[in-house]
Amino acid sequence: MKALISELRSAVLGTLALAVVCCGLYPLLVFGIGQAFFPRQANGSLIVDAKGAVRGSGLIGQPSRADKYFHPRPSCAGNGYDAASSGGSNLGPTSQKLRDAIARNLADYRAQNGLAANATVPADAVTASGSGLDPHINPKNARLQAARVAKARNLSLDQVQQLVRRNTEPAALGILGDAGVNVLQLNLALDELAGR
Repeated sequence: MKALISELRSAVLGTLALAVVCCGLYPLLVFGIGQAFFPRQANGSLIVDAKGAVRGSGLIGQPSRADKYFHPRPSCAGNGYDAASSGGSNLGPTSQKLRDAIARNLADYRAQNGLAANATVPADAVTASGSGLDPHINPKNARLQAARVAKARNLSLDQVQQLVRRNTEPAALGILGDAGVNVLQLNLALDELAGR
């Protein structure tokens, strides 16, 4: 009986010690390192407007359909950019539903941006990302939308294109991935320009 109680005591003490280390000390250590060395990322990569109000995260896209704003890529996450329902459509290249959605998105994009019926359109303008939450579009997509935005805001095309260039992020480390434009940051820069 003494051996059983000794084994039981050791098991309980071991469990408590691991709980303190794994559920208390380790998370506090990781939290502290994150706050000390990567505070912006650890707090959600929040984007703040000129008035100091939090407008969103640089990691999660937001819907914007007004002509005066750049539009993000389509989303399959819930009811559009729903972070609680992150995910793609899971439709494959042989899916008629996917082909119909792309054709519909293609026609809408061309009509919204005053493009010819056979104009080449970047893939990210008509397809959703794997997460459905991608906050970036490629620079060509942004340039194709620039004329619509400039007209809606009574700005010159050159002003809007300069804003796109200033808000284009290069590939990570210069070689990983492609350049991208964060749509929320670009739209906030447009609002700031209009407010001046």
